[in-house]
Amino acid sequence: MVTDMAKIAVLGYGVVGSGTVEVIYKNQQGLEKKAGQGIEVKYILDLRDFPDSPYADKFTKDFNVIVNDPEIDVVVEVLGGVKFAYPYVKASLEAGKSVVTSNKELVATYGAELLAIAKEKNINFFFEASVGGGIPIIRPLHQCLSANRIEEIAGILNGTTNFILTKMIRDNMGFDEALKIAQELGYAERDPSADVDGIDACRKICILASLSFGKHVYPDNIHTEGITKITPEDVAYCENFGGSIKLIGWAAKQENDKVAIMVCPAFIHEDSQLAGVNDVFNAILVRGDSTGDVVFYGKGAGKLPTASAVVADVVDVVKATGTSKSLRWEDSEQDFIEDTNNIVCENYIRVSGTDKSLIEYLFGEVTYLSRKGAPADELAFTTSAISEKECEEKIGELQKKATVLGRIRILNY
Repeated sequence: MVTDMAKIAVLGYGVVGSGTVEVIYKNQQGLEKKAGQGIEVKYILDLRDFPDSPYADKFTKDFNVIVNDPEIDVVVEVLGGVKFAYPYVKASLEAGKSVVTSNKELVATYGAELLAIAKEKNINFFFEASVGGGIPIIRPLHQCLSANRIEEIAGILNGTTNFILTKMIRDNMGFDEALKIAQELGYAERDPSADVDGIDACRKICILASLSFGKHVYPDNIHTEGITKITPEDVAYCENFGGSIKLIGWAAKQENDKVAIMVCPAFIHEDSQLAGVNDVFNAILVRGDSTGDVVFYGKGAGKLPTASAVVADVVDVVKATGTSKSLRWEDSEQDFIEDTNNIVCENYIRVSGTDKSLIEYLFGEVTYLSRKGAPADELAFTTSAISEKECEEKIGELQKKATVLGRIRILNY
């Protein structure tokens, strides 16, 4: 529905929701000029009361009021999670209302289905803010880089874990101490598992891979590791290696046309464009067959950066004359995803209680690393490129006679 005044409903008035309303009214004149018509927030859905808000008259606790109002053109979903977000977004799309969301869990889990409904109804389901907060990446992928065949995409997709790793590297901190500081500064939640276990990064790389390769990638099918096992010893060996440890979500097209995809901590060479990305900043590297490497960098979260991406999508939805032909992917049986066992990469391994002869018998030619203060019986080394299955088998053999203290993959980005 297009009118001279586009009327919007915002679902959720938390950090991003309040930021979205703030940005719309702060920049209303400029937004309306770009959209070509007026923009007004008619409803804000929240179970809480905000009697002192300048928008107090806009609040409702009943979603049905929104979905049944023919004046509502655009629904902005910033509730988070999927329990309420999924049925509300689906109902909105089925009612012919375009939807804008920042909800990565929703898009990663139900993106194919919701995009299909939007296409059927000739409306739009936009989600620029679901990956990278204020960093533009979704629109560049399906518009600016559309002349490319995307070969790989990799990124530092979670600011909390990047902040923790930065503290561990710069200040020689252990994981627990760095996490505590992140929580004190508000970068990490009281329950930080979604960040530190790699779940958040997994959802984001699934969205990017789905868009890049045209088929839905479900998070449950992706090998995901977080940063909880990273130690100061690993950081010291990585410095000797000549790089930095980063939590990387990555997806790469294979020669057999399958897609290898994983979330894991990784040694990144110091000359990589990702190695110098520190603190709460995110960076996403897109490797195209024509452009080569293109990197998108910025703050991946935060009230106003994320709200900025949400509102930009609102403007695009209001301007649109029909459904986007490029922002879409098909559902899939996941048969195009490479078996994790077959993924090939180099590895860093740290052990104690053995000698070099056993390591070289199992792994062949390796490169040994050093660090100050290492115990006499500790050895750290990097391997040649081998498959996940082969690496795990060799580590299993190693563990029969030694203690394996850590293993981190080495990625070339």
